[in-house]
Amino acid sequence: MSMTSLAFFTVVVGLVALERLAELVVSTRNARWSLAQGGRETGQGHYVVMVVLHTGLLAGALVEAWWRRPAVPLALAASMLALVLASQALRWWCIATLGRQWNTRVIVVPGLPLVHAGPYRWLRHPNYVAVVVEGFALPLVHAAWWTAAVFTVANAVLLTVRIRVEERALDGLDGEVTCATS
Repeated sequence: MSMTSLAFFTVVVGLVALERLAELVVSTRNARWSLAQGGRETGQGHYVVMVVLHTGLLAGALVEAWWRRPAVPLALAASMLALVLASQALRWWCIATLGRQWNTRVIVVPGLPLVHAGPYRWLRHPNYVAVVVEGFALPLVHAAWWTAAVFTVANAVLLTVRIRVEERALDGLDGEVTCATS
């Protein structure tokens, strides 16, 4: 595709980066609230890896697209952009559903009920569906296959650790907890 499509892709990745910054603002505020309510954080060891991996997704997608300058079929770009938008909608639905209980860390507050509303009616960890979809779809908006593949594999490894940590935190309080980003 042309330079115009690379510029468009750069704007899309930039908008996702801004969305991530907005998430961090909400997360920081909510984490402070959870800790003030007696919340306990677990799983701090993998958090830095998660931040690096997600930052790498954005940087890797841009570097690969600008370096390789692949031909991008319109159908691929459009379908992947639709998945990116759907993943953002699901992510913010999760955030809105959990309210103050949502953050990017694993913090549980004793006495708060497990949330079973919104997307949590159907899935235990719907936010991770959004992460997985965005992780392969965003790079593929501009045919950054390598970034999509590397992120997907690395994220699968990270999510096995992350979900295990969350499940232990949830199970440890007999169902009366708030969960971080699940």
